[in-house]
Order: sequence, then C-alpha cells, then structure tokens
Amino acid sequence: MTEKSQNGWTASKDQAAIDIKVFPIKGTDIKIRCQAIAGPILAAFAAEFYAQVEPIDAGALDDWAYCYRPVRGQDAVLSNHSSGTALDLNASKHPLGKEHTFTGIQEVKIKELVKKYGLRWGGSYKARKDEMHYEIIETPEQVKARTNKLGLGK
Repeated sequence: MTEKSQNGWTASKDQAAIDIKVFPIKGTDIKIRCQAIAGPILAAFAAEFYAQVEPIDAGALDDWAYCYRPVRGQDAVLSNHSSGTALDLNASKHPLGKEHTFTGIQEVKIKELVKKYGLRWGGSYKARKDEMHYEIIETPEQVKARTNKLGLGK
C-alpha cells in the first residue's frame, strides 16, 4: 500500500523506499534527512534562513526534517515530515501553537524565502500556528524545475 503525506508526496516508515538522503546545511554543522528531490530545496532554504533570519546551529539540537508520523492532532493524516518534504528550524524557540516568535523584519524575510523556494510556512497557517515549520507545496516535477532554475542541481 502506498501512503501519501498531506502534500501528496509518497510517505513511508522505510526511508530507503522514498529515497531519504542526508543534506548538509551550508554554513552550519547541521545535516537534515530529506527526500532526495526535496532535499536541495529544503537545505538551500535552511542555509538562507541561517544567514538572513537567525542562527540554527547554536544551543539545542532542534532542527530536523524526515520523521514518519501523523500531523499533530490529526492521526488520520500523515505529516509532510513522513515524506521527507518538511523541515523544522529552531523548534525550541518557535514552539507549536505560539505566535509572533519572530520579529516583523524576520517574518518579512521568511515570507520572501518561502516564496523563492516554493514552500509554505507554518506561521502562515490560519488555525494553529507552527512557526518552526516549512514544507514543500509543489509536486516533485515542480520542485525539480525550481531546483534547476535556482542552480541547485548536482
């Protein structure tokens, strides 16, 4: 049975089955596990977040991507983390449900970056905010095209 995460990408408990790879975040010592197509976009976004929004490699180890699990509070829906297409940054500074954990200037920069990389920010959710969270909202084909357009291909 093929499972899908909330964004429609294939999800699995078996990382090899969905091609989860390790991607370093430029400028940091952090590496994230992501789906092979999504990884270059998420890692490049995280590097720009680090350079332009706030550091991610100091203090708590609270930055991650792949994790097979449902959306918190929605057991029937798999999180985009389950497909390796979502990323949490500085989770301890920006906990689930908290709002305005970034400055106005930081929020403007985050919105510019998520637009550039074809992501959705959990801080823009209508209901429960998730300001640590960033997720792929495009199809694999669209992500491949964006990766090439941004010069992130191998």
